[in-house]
Amino acid sequence: MITIKNKAAIAKMEEAGRFLSQIFSLAPAIVRPGMSTLDIDVWMEEKQREYGLTSKMKGYKGYKHVSCISVNDVVVHGIPSKMVILQQGDLIKVDVCVAWKEYCADMARAFFVGQGTEQQEKFVAVAYEALDAGIAQAYAGNHLSDISAAIQNKVEKAGFGVVRDFAGHGIGKRMHEEPEILNFGKPGKGPVLRAGMALALEPMITMGSHKIKIMSDGWTAKTADGSLAAHVEDTIVITDTEPKIITRIV
Repeated sequence: MITIKNKAAIAKMEEAGRFLSQIFSLAPAIVRPGMSTLDIDVWMEEKQREYGLTSKMKGYKGYKHVSCISVNDVVVHGIPSKMVILQQGDLIKVDVCVAWKEYCADMARAFFVGQGTEQQEKFVAVAYEALDAGIAQAYAGNHLSDISAAIQNKVEKAGFGVVRDFAGHGIGKRMHEEPEILNFGKPGKGPVLRAGMALALEPMITMGSHKIKIMSDGWTAKTADGSLAAHVEDTIVITDTEPKIITRIV
């Protein structure tokens, strides 16, 4: 069942999103060659504590960190490690879910350590454009798959792949709630969107094949062909007017 959030719940989610977006606004400036992905996770945990946020990732199914940090061909669920050292030109994706007074906000951003090539920069821009295209369909009265179709259309028109194995999701008191939000599909299908629904939209795209492989740690998902991957995410709330993006309030 898709839960409808009341004003009090939405206000708490907005606070979670506001604090989380402030943390993310600082992240690109602290990331530099020679850092490990564990260094970033430690910084993230310190910032979450500073803002009074509770991690919804640490402890989830035994996970030991407050973020997933995925580098280059890792699509999602990269485990922070002191052995993964960032280099100039690496594409990193940082995914974090936190709670403020028990209500969640989920957010992911993709950015380069320094700069990528022109084609790589275009690729990441398409991921953000796909996220915006999905959000643009998140109006009360539309169908859930209108979001999915808009994301797929934006990505595939640009010549990139859409990962099929993972999806966005509903969000509220729990990090993952109904519904599952695919990043591909035909429009006009699935539940009708209603004011008060809270959704985490997260395009996951590849420069090559959309197929992935899960590594032996049971978490890390890489592109099967070794191609570059991007992942971006925002938490939104359906309203009576336009969708409210709660993870872009700095």
